[in-house]
Amino acid sequence: MTRSQRSSTLDSARPLLSHHDTEDDLLWQQRSRYHGTDAAVARAPHVNDGNNVGDDNDVDDGLEDYISHFDDDPDNPQNWPASFKWSVVALLAMTAFSVTFNCISLVPLAPSIVRSLTPPPPPPSNGTDSSLPPPANLKSASALLVTIWELGEAAGPLLIAPLSELFGRYPTLNITNLLLILFTILTATATSVPTLILSRCLTGMAVASNVLNPAIVGDMFPSDQRGSAMSLIFIAPLIGGAVGPAISSAVAESVGWRKVVWGVVGLSTICEILFLCLFKETYKVAIVRRRVMREKHSTRLANAHLDMSTGNLRGKKSKREEWRKLRDSVLRPFLVVFGSGLLMALSLLGSVTFSYFYVVSVTLPEILEDKYGLSGAVKGLCFMGFTVGSFLAVLICNAFLDRIYIALRDRDAALTQPCSPDDCLPKEKPEYRLPLTILGAFSMPFAITFYGWVAELSLPLPFLLIACGLIGANTMMTLIPLMAYVVDAFGLFSASAMTGVIVSRCLMGTFLPLAAAPLVDSFGYGWGFMVFGVMSGALAPISVVVFRYGERWRQFCKYSRVE
Repeated sequence: MTRSQRSSTLDSARPLLSHHDTEDDLLWQQRSRYHGTDAAVARAPHVNDGNNVGDDNDVDDGLEDYISHFDDDPDNPQNWPASFKWSVVALLAMTAFSVTFNCISLVPLAPSIVRSLTPPPPPPSNGTDSSLPPPANLKSASALLVTIWELGEAAGPLLIAPLSELFGRYPTLNITNLLLILFTILTATATSVPTLILSRCLTGMAVASNVLNPAIVGDMFPSDQRGSAMSLIFIAPLIGGAVGPAISSAVAESVGWRKVVWGVVGLSTICEILFLCLFKETYKVAIVRRRVMREKHSTRLANAHLDMSTGNLRGKKSKREEWRKLRDSVLRPFLVVFGSGLLMALSLLGSVTFSYFYVVSVTLPEILEDKYGLSGAVKGLCFMGFTVGSFLAVLICNAFLDRIYIALRDRDAALTQPCSPDDCLPKEKPEYRLPLTILGAFSMPFAITFYGWVAELSLPLPFLLIACGLIGANTMMTLIPLMAYVVDAFGLFSASAMTGVIVSRCLMGTFLPLAAAPLVDSFGYGWGFMVFGVMSGALAPISVVVFRYGERWRQFCKYSRVE
């Protein structure tokens, strides 16, 4: 079928709201070649607004020739030297560490910070001391100071992800990093609680690493090599979450909490300087678009616009059309999320699993104090149980995620596609990422229930640390392959797809832990945490259903891969 016939056949099926036009042609012309040897990419919806002139026979042969040979182009991120790609991964990990440190470092300091920024009320007439704010106000302000970051981080990806697909990873990442530094400076100089809370919310909104790091890994590595890189960028946040509270408490005790924030500003600034100097654009659509623009200028066609969805030349786009493209890009995450039942199901599984970190965070200090009589720095060391378990799970994913993917791919090729060794192209399926997710999802109900009953029965402290380690291990075992699956399954739209996972994860991490205290008060630790275990057990089969039927399920979403 010719390109013209294919275009006319599919025009009638195009929805009203679209991906921006410049990606449309690439999605078709690189169906079987995009992202290495991955399977075909789904057709991007397109607006047929009638502004094009000419017909599909006017395709620019040079453009199509360039696109068809892009896999062999040195500008293709997957063709970059391995040393450079891994240096980018290290830079992404460093940024993720600084972001996590920024988020976690103020958590243990929140009550004292709120108290220091709250002006004392005038002396009461009865002579009682009112130099401190009421306990209820102190607790609510401290809690808001902690949770507002997650709310901001839930809102930011809704804009960051589509902008990265519209303008590229490089400008989006650098601009958000600069905004993060600016808002962190606002935090360091805040003189009131409302200003501090607002600055923390804005800082959370400027976090781009959660959305773009997995997408950048997907840009640079083929499917059978992404697991190791994806695992490594998860280690740094774990380290930041582990050392952040300890370092911030020690520094704040000696020189004040503002020095902690200024230290984060310095670390974030170093990361941004490295990004400006070393990072290169990884999004293939942006690379092709800029190459075409340079060629247009060199041929003195600067006043014409090359519509990459048809290859035709037309007049310069109006401001209205530019705003329409930006609007469509901002709305695209909602289209991707609500247009894919598979993505919504995985988001639910991942968000509930992720929220158990905060469930442990809000309950462990009380358990250690009430059940084991621990306090001070010893309680902080007990949080290392969760970190150690998470770290071990990351190492397991790093060692086996790609191996499992390759083994399943080759086994499926041997069973369903017999061919000669010289003429065999194994079929890539994102579902090969999910065996470790299945293991983590079905182990989590036992881990969270074990944690509750250890606390209820006051078993020896090592059992509690083992329970925390199991929760951390199952959390990472579930989330790392799940995110790798989203990157593989949604291809060019992985940043928008990751938005659905991250937004639901942040919202669930903000609100689900609030149910822990009522459950414990009503049923005790044992039966209360069994409720969480039952909930996890009910969601665990999602991983099996996606592994078994995900290939067929993905066909119902225009933004996921077509096998």
